[in-house]
Amino acid sequence: MPAPAVSPNKLPSDFLWGFATASFQIEGSTNVDGRGKSIWDDFSKLPGKTLDGRDGDVATDSYNRWKEDLDLLVQYGVKSYRFSIAWSRIIPLGGRNDPINEAGIQFYSNLIDALLERGIVPFVTLYHWDLPQALYERYGGWLSKEIVQDYVHYAKICFERFGDRVKYWLTMNEPWCISILGHGRGVFAPGRSSDRMRSPEGDSSTEPWIVGHHVILSHAYATKLYREEFKAAQGGSIGITLNGDWALPYDDSPENVAAAQHALDVAIGWFADPIYLGHYPEYMKEMLGDRLPVFTPEEIAVVKGSSEFYGMNTYTTNLCKAGGDDEFQGKVEYTFTRPDGSQLGTQAHCAWLQDYPEGFRQLLNYLWTRYKHPIYVTENGFAVKDENNMPVEQAIADHDRTQYFKGNTAAILAARNEDGVDIRAYFAWSERLLDNFEWADGYVTRFGLTYVDYETQKRYPKESGKFVAKWFAEHVAEEPRPQKESQRLALPHANSTTQSESTTSSPTVESADSAPSAKRAANVDTAPTPKKKKTKKAPFARFTAYISTFLGI
Repeated sequence: MPAPAVSPNKLPSDFLWGFATASFQIEGSTNVDGRGKSIWDDFSKLPGKTLDGRDGDVATDSYNRWKEDLDLLVQYGVKSYRFSIAWSRIIPLGGRNDPINEAGIQFYSNLIDALLERGIVPFVTLYHWDLPQALYERYGGWLSKEIVQDYVHYAKICFERFGDRVKYWLTMNEPWCISILGHGRGVFAPGRSSDRMRSPEGDSSTEPWIVGHHVILSHAYATKLYREEFKAAQGGSIGITLNGDWALPYDDSPENVAAAQHALDVAIGWFADPIYLGHYPEYMKEMLGDRLPVFTPEEIAVVKGSSEFYGMNTYTTNLCKAGGDDEFQGKVEYTFTRPDGSQLGTQAHCAWLQDYPEGFRQLLNYLWTRYKHPIYVTENGFAVKDENNMPVEQAIADHDRTQYFKGNTAAILAARNEDGVDIRAYFAWSERLLDNFEWADGYVTRFGLTYVDYETQKRYPKESGKFVAKWFAEHVAEEPRPQKESQRLALPHANSTTQSESTTSSPTVESADSAPSAKRAANVDTAPTPKKKKTKKAPFARFTAYISTFLGI
């Protein structure tokens, strides 16, 4: 089905945009309120596993400061917020016969209610790499097929407790990273690799492909459960999000043209082809032989069609040359240097990332043409070179990141309205709402659209954040108002109201129409609004008072 027609300069009114985070990268509070250990807790404390030697015990302290983070979301005017649930907060030991932690349930329930009260749509990731440590110790985690039943049980608890309010579910974040970085290269938890300088255990020739297979099955059977037991009553949508960057041939030679497709087959097709097309890529079968696991007929029937949309995490474009023996890249060499010696784009702090919006648009077209499912861009972002060494005044004037988002937002508009790609959401990756613990990079690499002073935990919106907020406020069509709401609601003056308190009750306001996103986005400040003494208000009064404070009316 082609994307609905809208103005060439607009996205449809139901287009979701916002910021995305991951539990381990922002929450901190790793040993409070009954949370069990994840595989990242101890791994990040091992010498040499993070660039700066720091761990996620505090991160951005969002377990305690989540209301402050929601204040930022309101200031930015977002329509949706993507966050992940920590499996070990819900089931500390992880297994289907292990106790449930009600304190963890309550934390996420409060967060979801508070988002809805502010008119922000929760977009929930069930698994963002923080496997309960107990399951790894019990049977090897993702290396064992036993994990499928435990994961489905965990997903069921989340559907039961949160599904009445959550309408968008992501089962997994980036299976390639779970498989390759955690069980091949050994740079992510649990750190398994054939490289004995890096890990005392692991087999990089077999384990990544086994792990990836079990991740696909876990995703598929969780989707099956949701559809059979929850979807009809809850009315939500469920899918998976896959990482993968665009691959361009280094030149027009046949071997390099083929190399670019091989890179896509391993980075994306490894997971997308079974889920959307019903089989592994032929190139992977040729490359791996009997090391690539095989689905039973029953399993592939469950796997095929198990994602209702395409969750797309992407950051850059690679120029591809045939050659090399790195199976994790499809036996392809990556470079950013063109044949004439020029660079593809602006270099980020990360060696693997350059700015190239043309590649973003081309990848959107490739995914839409190949898999024919609506696309939700669930991660996209840029780390400015050496930003961690800059004074805060210089860091928040983040020109390179702003240019990155200028290019990619223009690419979204063109891909949708000129190319006919069905794009329905865009999340700037922002652990990347906030600078934060960036996995193996520790706190050195900053992707955030909001600067975090890690000593004080104070937040400062960056120019890129203001740009993104303003761009979407101007380019997402306004929602049509029912006839009976044609008379505008008069909001009280900020001086006569107080900011709202986050509430744990179910919301009574369905949207933030009384505070148009264009106006909210224009009021992103570089420092938090001072808080006044809080008083108890009725839910709607609290909501309108909260909005009016940021509107300045």
